[in-house]
Formats: sequence, C-alpha cells, structure tokens
Amino acid sequence: MKAFQSMKIRSSAGVLALASTALAASLAFGQGAPGLFTRAQVDAGRGAYAEQCAACHQADMAGATDAPALAGPSFFNVWSKRPVAALYSKIHASMPYGRGGSLDDATYAAIVSYIIYANGGSAGAAPLNPAAQALLGSLATGKSPSDAFDAAAAPAPEGQTAPTKESAPANGPGGSPAPATSAGFAAPGQAVKYSDPGRFVLSNKLGLSLKGDIKNYVSVTDAMLREPPPGDWLMFRRNYQGWSYSPLKQIDTANVGQLQLKWMWSMPENGTMEDTPIVHDGIMYMWGVGNVIQALDARDGELLWENRLGPFPKSAGPGPSSEETRSMGLYGTNLYVNTPQGMVYALDARTGDEVWKTHITDNKPGVGFSTGGLIIIKGKVIVGMTNCGRKGTPDHCYISAYDAATGKRDWKFTTVALTGQPGGDSWGGLPDNDRKGTETWIAGTYDPELDTTYWGTAQAKPWRRDERGTSTGATDYANSTLALDPNTGKLKWAFNHSPGETFDLDEVFERVLVDHGPQKSLLTIGKAGILWKLDRVTGKYLASTQTVFQNVFTKIDPKTGRLTYRKDVIDQKSDQWLSSCPGPEGGHNWQAMSYHQPSDAVIIPLSQSCVLMLGNGSQVYFESPGSAGNLGRLSAYRAADLKPLWSFQQRAPFLTSVVSTAGNLAFVGDFNRVFRAVDVRNGETLWKTRLGTTVQGFPVSFSVEGKQYVAVTTALGGGSPQLKPGTLLTEVHRPVTGYAVYVFGLPEPK
Repeated sequence: MKAFQSMKIRSSAGVLALASTALAASLAFGQGAPGLFTRAQVDAGRGAYAEQCAACHQADMAGATDAPALAGPSFFNVWSKRPVAALYSKIHASMPYGRGGSLDDATYAAIVSYIIYANGGSAGAAPLNPAAQALLGSLATGKSPSDAFDAAAAPAPEGQTAPTKESAPANGPGGSPAPATSAGFAAPGQAVKYSDPGRFVLSNKLGLSLKGDIKNYVSVTDAMLREPPPGDWLMFRRNYQGWSYSPLKQIDTANVGQLQLKWMWSMPENGTMEDTPIVHDGIMYMWGVGNVIQALDARDGELLWENRLGPFPKSAGPGPSSEETRSMGLYGTNLYVNTPQGMVYALDARTGDEVWKTHITDNKPGVGFSTGGLIIIKGKVIVGMTNCGRKGTPDHCYISAYDAATGKRDWKFTTVALTGQPGGDSWGGLPDNDRKGTETWIAGTYDPELDTTYWGTAQAKPWRRDERGTSTGATDYANSTLALDPNTGKLKWAFNHSPGETFDLDEVFERVLVDHGPQKSLLTIGKAGILWKLDRVTGKYLASTQTVFQNVFTKIDPKTGRLTYRKDVIDQKSDQWLSSCPGPEGGHNWQAMSYHQPSDAVIIPLSQSCVLMLGNGSQVYFESPGSAGNLGRLSAYRAADLKPLWSFQQRAPFLTSVVSTAGNLAFVGDFNRVFRAVDVRNGETLWKTRLGTTVQGFPVSFSVEGKQYVAVTTALGGGSPQLKPGTLLTEVHRPVTGYAVYVFGLPEPK
C-alpha cells in the first residue's frame, strides 16, 4: 500500500484553490470524542495492514522510499489537523498499491482504525464512521502504544491458514508462480493458502525446477564486457558506458514497418517487473517475480532451464518497486543475480545450478535490499543498496563488491558522508546514526580507460529537509554522482547535483559516458528533469539544460551548477501546501535514456506532472503547465552541446527505457500498452503495436544466426512513474495480468 497517492486535478489554479479549501475546512471541523472505533477493528486492521500495506510503509509504519510514514511526528504533524473522513478517503482511493478501492469498506475502516490506534488513539464501543469530521488530533496523542506494531497481537486474517512446510509444485517447469503484491513473501519451502474463492492458492517448491544442458557455451570474458559482441546484450544498458544502443542495423527506418511478433513468453504474474533481457550467444536470461530465473532459446522462446530462487509472493496484485531487479549480468560461465531481498547469486549459466550466494548485509534483518541490477568489473560483482533510511540506527547505505568466483565481499563504500570524512560537515551537525538515505537503486557504469565506475545516489532521508534536521545542509553524498575506484571502492570525486534536496526529487539514475575528442563527459538526468554534463575525469560541472517545466529552483549557477531553491521551499513547514514541478514521479525516472552514437543524440523518456504536497503526506497531482495534458514526452538532445533536436508528446507516459540502434531507430513503450519505433533523426513514429498490458522495463536488441530481433517486457508495478500518473489517467484501462517478454523481428524472406 502506498496510501498517499493523489486525486486528479486538471489545473494549477484548481489545485491551489482545493488545497486552501481543504486545509481551512480541516481546521474548522469540531473535535469529536475519543473512541471512534472498536478494538475488534484495530485487530482486523492490524492483519489487513500486514497483508496489504506493510511492504511499502513498513511494519512499524515508518515509511520507505515513495511510501510516507503513517505514524510518528512527520505523519501526525500534518494529519492531526485533518478530519478522519479525509484520512479514510485517502486510504480508500489509493491503496493497496496500484489497486485503490479494491478492498471492501469494512477492511478500509479497519485499516484506518489501526492507523489511528498506532498514533495513540483509543478504542471505544462504536465502530468507525468513515464520514467522521473529528480531527485526528482530537482522537490521538501522536504517541504509539507499546503493542502498536506487535504482529503477535493480531489474529491471522480470516480464511488464511498458517504457513506449512508441505508444498508441491503448482506448475510445471516454466509455469508462473503465484501472483504477488506488496503484502510480502512466503518463506522458502512454505506455502500460504487462502480459502476465500476470490484469492489464489500458492504452493510452489523453490530451487532448480528444470536443469539445463547448454552445450558449447561461450565463456564471457573481460574483453567481451569491454567490447560486447554486436549481437549480444550482456549487461544493463548493453555496454559499460550505459548507452542502451545496439550496433545492429538489419532493422532500419526503411523496413521497420514490417516488424512482426516472432515469439512471446509469459512471465510470473503480479509483483513488479522492470526487467532487462540478457542475451548471449542465442540464449536469453530473464528475471521473474519471486526471483524466478529462466534461460530461453532466443530464437523461439523454448525454456532451457529454470531456477526458482524465491521467496515467492503471497498475495495478488502489483507490488512496489522495492520488489524487483532491473538487470542481471554474465561473466565466465556464470549468471549473476541480485535479488530485492539483498541476496547476490551466482548461477551456472549453462545449467541453472547455484554456484554461490551471499547477502549484502550478512542477513541483517530488515536492512539492505537491492533492486538496481549489478555491474561486473574485472572479476568483481558490484551492487548498490536500498532500504537503509531509518534514523537512530547504525546502518547506512553502501555500494559493495564481491569476488565473482567465490562471492566473498571485497570492499564497500558508504554513500553517506560521516563525521570527519570529506563532506561530513554537510549534514547540519546530525549524529552519524541519523544520516540516512542515499540509496543506489540504479546500477553504475564504468570507464575502462580511466578505471573508474560511476554511480548515482538518491536523496537523504527523510526527504523533507524540515523533518530531516539538516537545515540547508548539502547532505553529501546524497543526490550525487560518485566516481569510485572499482579495485578498492575508494572515492575519486563526488558532485552533489541537488544539495539539501527536499521534494523527493532523486538524482540516482543512469550515468552515460560520452567522448567528444579529448573531452570525457558524463551525462545524467534526475527527477527534476535537469540534463547534467560533468567532466568524468575531475567531476567538474560542464553544462546543463532543463528538459521539462520546473518551479523548484530559481536559478542554476552557470559556472558551478549550484542550484538555488525558492524561498518558500527553504522556509517550509510541515502543515504548509507546497507545489513541486516536476513532482515525485519525476520529469525523469528509472526509464533510462539512450545514446545514439552515430548522431550524437541522447533520446530521453520524460514525464510532465506536478504535485501539491502537504508535508510528506497528502499529494495532489496535476499536469505540468504548457503540456496540454500530455504526461508523456520523448525528447532528443545533442550530447556535444545539450541543444534540443526534437520532441514528441502524448497523453500516456513512457514506461520503458529507450533502446536505439544503428538502423536509426529508437524503441520505447508506454503506460497505455503501446510499443513503438521512432526515427532518431526527427522523432517520427514509423511502427507501433499494442501489447497485453503496460509496456515496462528495458527493451533490448540482439541477433541470432544473422537475424536481428527487438525484445521488450510488459508488467505492472513500476513505482512512481506508473502509480502517480494513474491518478490522472483514469481513461486508460489496463489488465492486471499479462506479464511477458515479447520478441519482434522481420518477416522470413520468401
């Protein structure tokens, strides 16, 4: 559950009027008596919350990533001044994650009762009235009771049996494991069964369900990673430089209109999938929900092996973006997988057998997830980390490297500048244990010549500076580009793109490495929609350009790249409505740009939406000014000077990265199920097709036996870029099933 995604408002004037009215009305409501709900509702709500909400908002309601806290000062300071009816309406409209309104009214009332109880409310004799106008602050103290987050205090949800160790395969090899949601995962070797006929039955065994026997496998070498074979896609965005570009040109602007579906393969349903098909020597490797790893014959989609690493999801529906892996990697004869639960696996790429596994935090409970994929550099598997943002604990995010042969950790670099370190004085004097966030949930890139790997970091946590306690401090190394020595993990340089960020506008995304003569540059773009250009030798700011409308910053220093915030942003208060263009969906998000080397163009998927925020709770979304209601935008810029080349807008946002090819084509998919090819020279659409559900993930192009193909995945989940536009795109209807990989190619010659 991500409870505070917003309602639809078409104009910025309407948003401001609504916000003022809502705030004034909430302050004017009379205070009601305590005991607005029953203890039975609290108990029922505790179980429903664990099943539907805890994966996003955490078991203790502390919040994480896009999901705000539902208990504690940051929540209570805002919602204590608002009526119970407003809280119920928000929960009902937007949860569970991606399925607002899908539960019965009694369940919503129970969850709201439990939230109020967890904020110090007292149970009474009468059940909750969803239309109650009493202010939350009149019913609760803001202090959680001692049993608020005690899972043992609640009975199991009605109809749910306790997990058992008896499980049998529900599907044969290649069959989908049971659907997933944000509710969590079944433990290895356990089954979760529901008697409600509207729910699924999960009963799957973990492990190697089909062993492979791939003959004549070509071992992947360091040289191949530096210069990938033209027909292969060996890593995230294909090459170390992060171009998402294929040198293949059999499919071009003249014949792309003839593309046809060659084969498709259904993937495990539900949860979140933002996958990159990995292709080597005619074999495609796929990650599926529940960490189901499959090897397919890239010619026709035949299953070659399958390993169900688990844990399997335990209830139905799309899951949060913290439950997926964006890419795997190949090296030697192994396939390397980092799972959302923080495990790193080496699997034999020929058979699917497990070679080794390790956990990035040594299995420390509740800490250290990993969703961004990985990069393999000179025999080291390098991964980033998420879910390390809880204040008052000694845990911090880090980037870490593991020996590709053994899984033993080689080094780690903490992405928070601590006391006494360079940048350590940028956190406003906060104790080290309160310096949180700076996740690395997108894999880095690498320059073999400079022997440097480049990573982006997310914002500090909490993301609002007035709640974080850092004042106007820069919070190094949050929202930064980090240049690291891949041999030791030592920092070479860092550039903070958004010092003291406060609107959930990450700068964590792709780092694309481009050369123009002797100038070695790095291009990146974050949620604020600023396309940055840095010197990748020194980290010096070179240039930037704004790609979408923004109102957060008043200026960018042309020499240093330093941003200046609006005054009301600097002076923010938790009970104040503030506008942010772009909003937390981002002008750009995880959907990566492509660098088309022949034309020196970067083609970038962009989003055009804004938000009005009340603290870090309520959010009201509206389309960006000047967008004419078009949430999606695909734009090209010349890498040499960041000059705009062309732009294409449409109502639906783009939910894939872009892949460009030497055939002067760029492929991209969208929220409304359309997959298209455009001419990289002018943005004209040359071919399109409509697939089963939202086209989401990282499309690739590869060749087998002299034939070029394009592959793309469909799925749901996808975090802010999918969930937040959904509050505006009520006219778009998508199936909740249809996770698959589709492969397109030219017709066979007659």
